[in-house]
Amino acid sequence: MSGSMQGGASRKVAIAGGGIPGLSLALALRQAHGDALDVTVFDPGLDRAALRHRGRAFAVAAGGRRMLTRLGIWADVAHAAEPILDMAISDSRLSDPVRPVFLTFGQDGTGETPPAGEPFAHMVEAEFLVDSLLAASRAVGVAFEPVGIRHAQASGRSMALALSDGRETDATLLVAADGARSRLREAAGIGWVGRSYPQMGIVATIGHERPHGGRAFEHFLPSGPFAILPLVDGGVLSHRSSIVWTEREADVEALIGGSREDTLTEIERRFGLNLGRLVIEDGPSAHPLSLGMARSFRGERLALLGDAAHVIHPIAGQGLNLGLADAASLAEEITEALRLGLDPGAKDVLQRYERSRRFDTFAMAAVTDGLNRLFSNDILPIRLMRDLGLGLVDRMPGLKSVFIGEASASRGASRGASPRLMRGEAL
Repeated sequence: MSGSMQGGASRKVAIAGGGIPGLSLALALRQAHGDALDVTVFDPGLDRAALRHRGRAFAVAAGGRRMLTRLGIWADVAHAAEPILDMAISDSRLSDPVRPVFLTFGQDGTGETPPAGEPFAHMVEAEFLVDSLLAASRAVGVAFEPVGIRHAQASGRSMALALSDGRETDATLLVAADGARSRLREAAGIGWVGRSYPQMGIVATIGHERPHGGRAFEHFLPSGPFAILPLVDGGVLSHRSSIVWTEREADVEALIGGSREDTLTEIERRFGLNLGRLVIEDGPSAHPLSLGMARSFRGERLALLGDAAHVIHPIAGQGLNLGLADAASLAEEITEALRLGLDPGAKDVLQRYERSRRFDTFAMAAVTDGLNRLFSNDILPIRLMRDLGLGLVDRMPGLKSVFIGEASASRGASRGASPRLMRGEAL
């Protein structure tokens, strides 16, 4: 059983990392508990938080949108959110003269627009989301410290923290949201299981002459997927999309390391000309890709959040949604403990958080890794089988609905399996 919170015992949550999952957790906790809970975000790069995310966009699934709506964020970022109304999936070589579409998804997974009309995802430009989370968190009293946490040591009912500027403080619970190379995770002796992909992810914002109509494309090429994701209008050519381009690591420098004109030529070969003339508005930038998961999502008075707990391939665009689900689940467990007068940093509280997230995370990691293995090759028998499979799914509306329901988190919400915030409910 969790120990009860004795009179005078501090109620402090320290969050290391000012990314979207960490900020979402901070905001959720302060909204739920107000001044009864001290929440501090530590990040030496806080003054560059929005700048670090410039040029990036995330696919926010329906569950994540419900959470951000409940937190009061969605109204602030709606102007920068483009609904994905349908998606087309193709599988071909770069040299193929025709790029056939094998599978399409509409708003309800069947190609038809449902009466409710809820898009299964929105593309949101990251800097607007970060700016809104920062402003909302400050408004409810989240404290921000532009320093890192150099050392953490659990002692009894608190965690002693040594900051990078020489100061010391403490917390009831420390949340490591400091990224895939989390120093706090390593210092706690929590192991990491994973591997690097021989691929890199290239991201850029592209302007184009014709409207995208809210349609996303996923072109599976032998070197990896090339995704075209709709953004809100307003660029150089009025219409804009984000690309997430997976390429063999050995080829990246040759593809994007030359002149801007040469890079645009390579993008055009993959993007196609259906949307007219193209320009590069932002980027490209390349990032190494990996798959990994912490052996445990918790330590003594320590919880891992977002990339500090797991990293997956971007093939399904679910990395941010996993991080938001982490924040929603941890906020729920902390809230339940506090309302019962229990210790939010106790072992059993953190065990419940870990149990709530581990299967979901493992399942998504397995799916994305499997998809990447299946589609990032040019072996003819495999190509024939996967294209046949895509075609069969396209002709089975019920199965398509299952796929899109899982991707949007709508099925979990309907059966009550996801955290309250992901269902749009208060903590």
